Amino acid sequence: RRKTHKKMFRSVLFLCLGGARALLAPVDHRRRSLASPGRRLLGGASAPLAPGARPHAGRLGRVGPLASDPGDFDGAELFGGFTAKQRLREEIESPFRKVRLFFFATSTASALLALYFSLTNALKGYLGGYSDAPPLADSLQSCAINVIAAAGCAFVTWKDYQAGEASLQRIAKGGALASLVVQPLRGETSAARQSLSDLRRDKRVLLACGGAAYIQELALSLTSDQRKDANTLPDQLAGVDVVVVPVLLDYKGGGSGGSGSCQVGDTGGCWRGTVPRDEEKDRNFDLARANGVVALPCGPEAWTAYLDSEVATARSQGFDPVTKGLTIMVKKNGRILRRATGQPQWAGLVGTMEVMDGSKFGMPGDDEKYGKR
Repeated sequence: RRKTHKKMFRSVLFLCLGGARALLAPVDHRRRSLASPGRRLLGGASAPLAPGARPHAGRLGRVGPLASDPGDFDGAELFGGFTAKQRLREEIESPFRKVRLFFFATSTASALLALYFSLTNALKGYLGGYSDAPPLADSLQSCAINVIAAAGCAFVTWKDYQAGEASLQRIAKGGALASLVVQPLRGETSAARQSLSDLRRDKRVLLACGGAAYIQELALSLTSDQRKDANTLPDQLAGVDVVVVPVLLDYKGGGSGGSGSCQVGDTGGCWRGTVPRDEEKDRNFDLARANGVVALPCGPEAWTAYLDSEVATARSQGFDPVTKGLTIMVKKNGRILRRATGQPQWAGLVGTMEVMDGSKFGMPGDDEKYGKR
C-alpha cells in the first residue's frame, strides 16, 4: 500500500507541475514572440530591417515603471486587457514574479496533496483495523501542518498575483497618460501637436482640470497683474520647465455635482474667451503672456477616458472637480508627482519643484545634459 501511495503521489505531483507549466505557457509564448524587440530594447543585435523600415532607436532611456509609450496601444490586446509590451514591461520591473508564482502555486498544490494523504491516514487511525496506519495524533498533527502550509502558500500566491495585476494597471495608466496629445501655444500661432511622451525629460506637465470658471480664473492668474508688482509667473514656470495644460471639464447630458459623468470640452475656446472680471484686480491683461508655458489638449475622447478614474477618485473623496478643480503634476520621467484640488499654488510649485523633481534623475545622457554633480 505504501508503494501504491508513493506512485499516486508522484503521478499527482507530475500532473500539478504539468498544469502549472501549461498555465505559464501563454506568457512564455508572448515572450518568445517579443524576443527581437526585447534584444533591441536591451541593446543587443537584431534582425535586419526591411527596406524603408525605421529602426527603433532611443527606447532604452524610456523604460521605467511608468515609462509606457503610445506604442503600447497600437496592437491588439492579448489577454487580461493588456498588450504584450505592457506585460513585458511588468516582467522587467519584477523579473522573479513568475518564479514566485510558480513556486508558491506548486507548493500550494503539494500541501493540498499531502493533506489528502494525511486525512486518509487520520481516517484509518480513527476507524482502526489497518496495520499500516500511523497513530491518530500524528495524522491529525500532519493535517494541521498541511492546512497551514496550503493556506499560507495560497495567500502568498494570491497577493503576488494581485500585485502583478496592479502593476499592469499602473503601467497601462502611464501609457494612456503618455499617449495624450497637446498643442503648445508659442508666439502668435500654435505649434505642432505633441504627445506627453515627447515632453519627457525636458518638461514637467501640470494638468489643471476644471469647469469654465476654473479655467478662466487660471488664465487670469497667469496673464494679468493681480498683485502690486508685474506678473512674472510665466517666466518662473519656464525657468523650472513647467508646461501648464488646462483641461475644461463639463457634465454630460446636463448633469450636476454628484450626477452625470464628466467629459472634456472645448478648452481652447474657453481659454481664448477669457476676459478680465475686475479691471483693478486683473490689470494689464494679455492672454499671449502665457503662450510659452501653456499647451491645449487635443482629442477630447482620449482625455475623457484618462480622466474618468481621476474624476471618480476626487468625487469619492467629496470634491467636485468641475467647480473646485483638480491638478495633476507629472514629473519629467513620466511619473505623477502629486494630485491636488483647487487652483495651483504657484509660489510653492515654483519654489520646490527642483527639490521634489530634480532635473537629473539617473537616465542615460543626464551628465551631458545637466552636467556632473
